[in-house]
Amino acid sequence: MSTTIMDKNMEKKKQEKVLAPKKNLRFIIVLVLLVVGGVWFGLTKYIHAQHHEETDDAQIEANISPVIPRISGYITEVRVTDNQAVHKGDTLMILDDRDLKLKVNQAEASLLTAQSNLEAAKASTTAATANIGTSKANVSTINAQIEAARVTVWRATQDFNRYANLIKDHSITQQQYEQALAAKQMAGHQLQVLIGERNQASQQVGVVASQSNATAQQIGIANSIIKQKQVDVDDAKLNLSYAVITAPEEGLVSKVNVQPGQFITAGQQLFSVVLNNDIWVVANFKETQFHKMKVGQKVTVHVDAFPDHNFEAQLTSFSPATGARFALLPPDNSSGNFVKVVQRLPVKIEFINKSDSLIQRVRPGMNVSVDVHLD
Repeated sequence: MSTTIMDKNMEKKKQEKVLAPKKNLRFIIVLVLLVVGGVWFGLTKYIHAQHHEETDDAQIEANISPVIPRISGYITEVRVTDNQAVHKGDTLMILDDRDLKLKVNQAEASLLTAQSNLEAAKASTTAATANIGTSKANVSTINAQIEAARVTVWRATQDFNRYANLIKDHSITQQQYEQALAAKQMAGHQLQVLIGERNQASQQVGVVASQSNATAQQIGIANSIIKQKQVDVDDAKLNLSYAVITAPEEGLVSKVNVQPGQFITAGQQLFSVVLNNDIWVVANFKETQFHKMKVGQKVTVHVDAFPDHNFEAQLTSFSPATGARFALLPPDNSSGNFVKVVQRLPVKIEFINKSDSLIQRVRPGMNVSVDVHLD
């Protein structure tokens, strides 16, 4: 019995001696494969790092236009819903425009009044011009009468002188002498009256000329008022057009947070339209990655939403400053203890193949990874 047990132990030891070299060989093979694989992986990564710069701190960006009313008012109709596609000029919503129409009517009525005042000023100017001609004609008539009156005075004076000589000889009666004296005095008074009328008529010409100049100036003022009223009409009509809010460009509407009957104020952001005209990538590279990067290099973009698809792109520009410089509270290293932190600089990357069908499904804000080809 003991002999049998001993034989079995000896046989087991012989088998273990035979299997030991085989196990050592397998371990060595696995170890070699791991070492070779690790070296190959490390070498591949090293070579790749010499010709590429990568980062996953990147997102899709696009132009987003906010919908902002230019006037205040109550919403009467909302014609879009969440995520709806719109074209440039499509009506998004309509505001209550009744008070705006009243203002347009009021401005147009003021314009008509100003135009009527202009016509009245023109009529007054025409009448004043005619009065100037009449006044000048009156002056000319009075001048002619003065000349006739002077002749009458001269003749009355001559008659009086003759009668004065005859009265000395008693060749005429005292009555005849007095009549000649009265005629002379009357002719002189008549001449003075006419001279006074001429002076008054000349002054009247000046007054009428001043009135004509004043009415002519009123025409200029009336024209200025008409222009002002026309501006008021245009402004009222422009505000009326703002009651219809339209899409600024073609794109997709964001969540619509307004309802009919709601009061909105001018300048209030209601919702946004994500424009379809272009999308791009903003990647934030570490400052230590920039020594070989330059504009025009090829970029491979991997969108997390489409992991099996590579998008072709190109590096187009670098930000003028790091992201920290544009922060609300930029760091000031001179204000306290300094701790060096690696900064990141935004880089703009644009897609090359705009006809790629998957680009239409890419949305702003999606996470992406970018691989910049340095060669």
